[in-house]
Amino acid sequence: MKKIVILISGRGSNMQAIIAAKLPAEVAAVVSNEPQATGLALARQRGIETRVVDHRTHAERAAFDSALARTIDMFSPDLVVLAGFMR
Repeated sequence: MKKIVILISGRGSNMQAIIAAKLPAEVAAVVSNEPQATGLALARQRGIETRVVDHRTHAERAAFDSALARTIDMFSPDLVVLAGFMR
């Protein structure tokens, strides 16, 4: 079974559609660049691990990208799904 990490920035409606589709994949984590993203709470309610990599805490885009990559790599996903990720 493939392991995926879903990236979101807001409500998580695309994330919810992916979860509802019951794909032959495990959602290992949901990561957002927005600490207050509603989708994070929805993921937690479903028992999915969540992380936040707030782009505002990084002086440069490259620093944010590196932090995001490290966070994603923690879960060793087969796929990274951009589901409304707006950064």
